[in-house]
Order: sequence, then C-alpha cells, then structure tokens
Amino acid sequence: MRVLVTGAAGFIGTHVSAVLREAGHEIVGLDLMHPAAHRAQAPVPPGVRHGDVRRAADVDAALEGVDAVCHQAAMVGNGVDAQDLPAYADHNDHGTAVLLAAMGRAGVGRLVLASSMVVYGDGRYTCAEHGDVPPAPRRVDDLDAGRFDPGCGVCGAPVTWRHVGEDAAFEPRTSYAASKVAQEHYASAWCTLEGGSAVALRYHNVYGPGMPADTPYSGVAAIFRSALERGQAPRVFEDGQQMRDFVHVRDVARANLAALERVGDLASGLHAYNVASGHPCTLGEMARILAAAGDGPDPVVTGDHRPYDVRHVVASPQRAYDELGFTAEVPPAEGLADLAHAPLRTR
Repeated sequence: MRVLVTGAAGFIGTHVSAVLREAGHEIVGLDLMHPAAHRAQAPVPPGVRHGDVRRAADVDAALEGVDAVCHQAAMVGNGVDAQDLPAYADHNDHGTAVLLAAMGRAGVGRLVLASSMVVYGDGRYTCAEHGDVPPAPRRVDDLDAGRFDPGCGVCGAPVTWRHVGEDAAFEPRTSYAASKVAQEHYASAWCTLEGGSAVALRYHNVYGPGMPADTPYSGVAAIFRSALERGQAPRVFEDGQQMRDFVHVRDVARANLAALERVGDLASGLHAYNVASGHPCTLGEMARILAAAGDGPDPVVTGDHRPYDVRHVVASPQRAYDELGFTAEVPPAEGLADLAHAPLRTR
C-alpha cells in the first residue's frame, strides 16, 4: 500500500514509517516540524514533505495516489496550563478535521489514528462493597497530607485499581486529552459520512530511542532520562506508587502496522484499541530501572502533586490481541534499561 504518515519526522512517526517500509509499504511522509517536537531550524528528514495538516493544499497534494493514512501528527504532552487549549484545538482538532475532509475528496477510506489512554482520565476502580465504582475526587488537603490514593466514589472506602477496557467512558482532564477525544469523534463522524473504516490506537506511555529531550511537553520517561543525563536524580511526584503501563515505541509502530493491514477488513466505523505492554509498573519502579541501568543517582520521591494528574491508569490490551493479532514484544524492564543509554532527540 501507499500510506500517508502524518507527523512522519516525529518520535513515533519515524518508527511507524520505518516499520511500514520494512513490511513493504510505500510511505509518503508529511510533517510541520513543529518547535514543540523539533528544535529550531531542524532539517526536514529525507523522504518527508514539509507540510501542515491544517492546510488543505498540503494535505491534498500528499494524498495523491494514497491508499490509507496513519495520522500521527499532533501536539503532545498534557499542556502546561489552560493557555495551551487553543493550540491543542488548532493542531489536533482542526488539523484532523482538515485531513479527514481531504481524505473524503481523495476517496481514501482507511485511517489509523494515534489516540491515547489519556481519553480515559483516571483509571477504573473496584470497591469491596459497591463493586466497580468511579473514584472519589482527590482533594487538595488529602494530597498535601500525602493521601494520594482515591477512595470509593460512593462510600469513600479504599478501592483497588483495575484494567480499563475500550468501552470505558471518556473523562479527559487536560488539553491534550480533550483533543484526543475530539480526534476520535471526528474520525467516527467521518466514518459515518464517508463509509470509511478507522482504527484509533490508544497508546499508553510510549518510550524508546529518539524520544524528545526534556521539554514541558515530554513524557515522564524522557524527563527522568534527561535528568539522569545531567547527573541529576529523577524527581518522582506523589509517593511513586502511581501505576502506569510503558510501551516501547517499536511495539507502537508494530501496532500501527497490524491496524493498517486489517482496517480494510473491518466494518465501516471507528474501532478503538488499547496499545500497552501488558506489564504495568509504578512510576517509582520505572525511575529506579532507568537510574540503575544508567548508573545514576537514585530517584527522589518528592510528594509534589498536580491537580490534573491521575493516580492509576492501566488499560487492557486484550482486544488488540483478539482483533488485530497484536501483542507487545518488549517488556518494560528490558526496554527501559535500554532507554538509559539510548539517544534522545535534541533537534
């Protein structure tokens, strides 16, 4: 197939393009080279067109002769504060709408969309008395006192976290999360309007070689890795017991390949899949793996907290295995240890 990969020069887009080429697909790359992901005046890589998914002419030209689209282009990270809302809406919401309209004009009916587990907000929990429940809101006085785990939303009793399935309700808590929900809704509407088929891949915490170095938009693995490179201890918020799933970027690229090669066989409409390693660990454990592998200082657990952070969020990868035949291959203990020495993106 001839595949348009948006965001093809980015961290994930670079790996997606490489895996698709290895599988015999022809890649058309498009990337804005946005400064949040690339340093100023970074050169456009070979085989990638400089273009903006928000500009119809750029997208129309890139779609010529294309059979399917892997849409990776996006503003990433949580955002710093509410002042980032317009930028996320512009790049992620508006850019996706322009792309989908162009796909309609070009008659391209297959889409793989980079979504995220952040659409779920906080994770899902079980109370011994009330079963599956929403978590009670975490109060600032509890957080200040070091009480980080939420209670039952019904009775306030302690709860245990459980895996989140793809049918869970959306509860976005950040600019980025809200934009990812919007992207999925636009893709679903496009499927209805155009009879297209789309797969939304809800990535967990993606890490691996080529991650952007420390910026306000970096993921936590890159932030910790950058600290170690400076000879500093990773600073872990709360008590370090927050549960996450870290998935290697090569596995994320393989998930895109699996989705691309099956989306044409799926019924029209949007099909969502969690993309996770299946081996959750705490943020404290992740920091310790990086520090030990990099021979750096031990992590420091700070007790700091932010209002939009979630406590535990781990989603089930079962549906991706059952319907796409995808399962992650790189265990976090191995991949995170490799990250301690892997090059980061500095431009």
